Amino acid sequence: MVNPKRITKELADLQNEPVDNVVIEPNEDNIYRWTAIVSGPSGTPYEGGKFNLQLDFPIEYPFKAPKVKFNTKIYHPNVDDNGNMCVGIVKSEAWKPSTKAQTIILSILQLLQEPNPDDALVASIAEEYNKNRILFDKNAAEWTQKYAK
Repeated sequence: MVNPKRITKELADLQNEPVDNVVIEPNEDNIYRWTAIVSGPSGTPYEGGKFNLQLDFPIEYPFKAPKVKFNTKIYHPNVDDNGNMCVGIVKSEAWKPSTKAQTIILSILQLLQEPNPDDALVASIAEEYNKNRILFDKNAAEWTQKYAK
């Protein structure tokens, strides 16, 4: 087993200097499983929502990327129906061991502020985002009201 010193330090850093609008809760029994409660960024259709995410860090962390999943349903081109998300820096081909958990969390916040329809998991939502932003914003806001309270 890999020494959990790095993940323990990153967790302590995040608890001492939290990222705005994000609360990290480690699993009591497993330092490699975190829950993040992310507040939807203001000025986005996700504003006012509280999104529950799960971060599963592999035992090989930081040499392998964590898996990040939305437990709260969200209307977003980069998140599928199962909560799987497409965040560039955690893709295995793009992962770097120097990437920290804080960077991953900031990337998730950035994706909520600026979806990336060019790297979509849900093509229909990406198309709506590109072609009818008003409808996209309406649908995303409705889902936020329905699921992220």
